[in-house]
Amino acid sequence: METLACGAEEYLAFVLDVERYRQVDDKIGPIDWVRKEGAVTEFRFRPKMPLMPWSPKVVSQMTLTPGQRIDIEYAPPPANRLARGLSSFRAFFACEPVEGGLRVTRSVTITLPRLLRPVERLTLGRQLQKSVERELALTPRALGLPRSAAR
Repeated sequence: METLACGAEEYLAFVLDVERYRQVDDKIGPIDWVRKEGAVTEFRFRPKMPLMPWSPKVVSQMTLTPGQRIDIEYAPPPANRLARGLSSFRAFFACEPVEGGLRVTRSVTITLPRLLRPVERLTLGRQLQKSVERELALTPRALGLPRSAAR
């Protein structure tokens, strides 16, 4: 959780600008394309995951609830056949107005098949937490907010 000195619309627009958001999210590898239609943004990229350099390219789907949140998951079939066989994925950004700014809650959940659960427990969980903390720490600068604006 992080508190930023900006509004929900500004923050959520930053997240939806995938090329820009990639500056703070080390899990997003090269992006092949981005498509927007209404409240839904889809983009194809190769995830950069710890101990998983073999991650297949995926199409993520972000759904905006204006002024409140973005929910992210694999885009529906036929996209992501291989990725769905290797993992499940859900994430969100939730915004709550607070005095002096915006409280942002970020969550990422990736579940691997039973055979790979030791990798998930030993590295992926820890690395995801560090990555999310890094994202939230780098966001104020990427948004051009004063350093003291994040709490």
